[in-house]
Amino acid sequence: MVYEGWAPLLGNDQTTTVFRFPFSSRASFKMTTTVAAASSRPRRSVFLGIDVGTGSARAGLFDEPGKLLGSASSPIQIWKQGDCVEQSSTDIWLAICTAVKRALSLSNVAGEEVTGIGFAATCSLVAVDSEGQPVSVSWSGDTRRNVIVWMDHRAIKQAETINSCNSPVLQYCGGSISPEMQPPKLLWVKENLQESWSMTFRWMDLSDWLSYRATGDDTRSMCTTVCKWTYLGHAHMQHVDEKSSRDMEACGWDDDFWEEIGLRDLVDGHHSKIGRSVAFPGHPLGCGLTPDAAKARNFELGLLTGTPVGTSLIDAHAGGVGVMESVPDSEENLFSESDDDAICRRMVLVCGTSTCHMAVSKSKLFIPGVWGPFWSAMVPEYWLTEGGQSATGALLDYIVDNHVASSHLADRAASQNISLFQMLNKLLEQMMHDMDTPFIAALTADLHILPDFHGNRSPIADPKAKGMICGLNLDSNERQLALQYFATVQGLAYGTRHIIEHCNEHGHKIDTLFASGGLSKNSLFIQEHADIIGCRIILPRENESVLLGAAILGAVAAKKYSSLREAMKALNAAGQIIYPSKDPRVKKYHDAKYRIFRQLYEQQLSHRSIMAEALS
Repeated sequence: MVYEGWAPLLGNDQTTTVFRFPFSSRASFKMTTTVAAASSRPRRSVFLGIDVGTGSARAGLFDEPGKLLGSASSPIQIWKQGDCVEQSSTDIWLAICTAVKRALSLSNVAGEEVTGIGFAATCSLVAVDSEGQPVSVSWSGDTRRNVIVWMDHRAIKQAETINSCNSPVLQYCGGSISPEMQPPKLLWVKENLQESWSMTFRWMDLSDWLSYRATGDDTRSMCTTVCKWTYLGHAHMQHVDEKSSRDMEACGWDDDFWEEIGLRDLVDGHHSKIGRSVAFPGHPLGCGLTPDAAKARNFELGLLTGTPVGTSLIDAHAGGVGVMESVPDSEENLFSESDDDAICRRMVLVCGTSTCHMAVSKSKLFIPGVWGPFWSAMVPEYWLTEGGQSATGALLDYIVDNHVASSHLADRAASQNISLFQMLNKLLEQMMHDMDTPFIAALTADLHILPDFHGNRSPIADPKAKGMICGLNLDSNERQLALQYFATVQGLAYGTRHIIEHCNEHGHKIDTLFASGGLSKNSLFIQEHADIIGCRIILPRENESVLLGAAILGAVAAKKYSSLREAMKALNAAGQIIYPSKDPRVKKYHDAKYRIFRQLYEQQLSHRSIMAEALS
């Protein structure tokens, strides 16, 4: 089940499974395109953004004002066995090449018009040998499977071990490291796959591997290293600013940390396996696109050798770059008076398979259970706070797919040529009228959901947390499915409210949300978030904000703009604005359900304690 351009992948199958995207389906694409004018026009500057998500590689082409000219996607393969989720870097690169060529063709853009390239990707872990060839990170030994996907939770035990060390670097991860970060995954490989550990010459975040594959330059991104590897980016604060950005020697690694957790060998060779140099996002890498990457046999990108390539971003952070300056025209003068303060009142929600909640500040704010503060990890010279929910779109898909009425409702949706989620939203509207409820949210008065089905990333930071559903009955009809879907949407919004309130209690002053990603196209999802949180939500003009953020990296690398922030202001633009309901009954209702939401986790802790005592 796919919601308007978002391809969720998380399943509950506990056997080795190849999900929906086999190599044989490479010919299928999902494309959004605006066909360009005739080829007789003068040469333009076009920026290419490439985004590798959980289920597909996408390419988008943008003009100088930041408007999408065309995009295409190509599926990528994924394997899941229990807590282990793996991909292939070779497959990912071929999918990128396919998507780029298709996007160029569909948007009628010539390869020589592309003046800058940027990459964004999930924070997955890639292993390659000294020749750049894949090294297996799988129990299967399959060399194709050299990527541990971000959502992989095999390293929960290793994360607990690392957190018990109480290293000073952990204060920059909200006080504890997550199994979704790289050190626990690295420790798992060393403890369980010794041959792979010995063979690996480079350990890389996926987006860094993509820029390395494109340019041959092993410079790592400040974004990936700081957010997922415990690199202390603020080690560079006194030495360099973005406008004088260059490859910087990696002086932010804490060698004592790596030694203490049993990974002392990663310090060898001036950290050559994990990164000897770092750079701000958008910094031009090497000599640009290599001949091999520009025209690689049967899967050539169709671009010019030497095309500038910018230092990459994690996909969610690229979404932040693609939307955070999407200020309505009527407010530009207001915000320009205190620009630094204005950007610090915003939070970006990048809503897809998971959701990331990102805010920036001029001073560092330590917030228990929330990742960060990360210096220059998204917007250079600002501290980033990063909350998150590990399963949002994936959870909605799980709830709907596993209901007995799902297939029948899906058939009805198909007959009306609308998505299943649009059908569910229509059904809820009809139920509100039929049941004469005062407002649509009141339909779920007896149904409450704690959405931690894949653990709680923040602000509780409990990877062992479980989902809870309170209020089930024996109904198995379409209306009961709609209610469960709706209560899940609300549970996710209560989780976001919890994150925002927690951040504001620790120094942030967030009052405006910017939303992007596949779920931001779901009007019910966005309106419930506005009503529950009590903030307006600004949607960008271009809803492909991750692709735009990646393209902005290319524009900066091409020297079209002197800084990332300048490029953001030039290419971001606001679209629709969603306001919270003014009905006081709606606020009273959600305040009550939010109290129940918070109580559900407390009950879970009590249950956990009771059972632990029984088993002791």
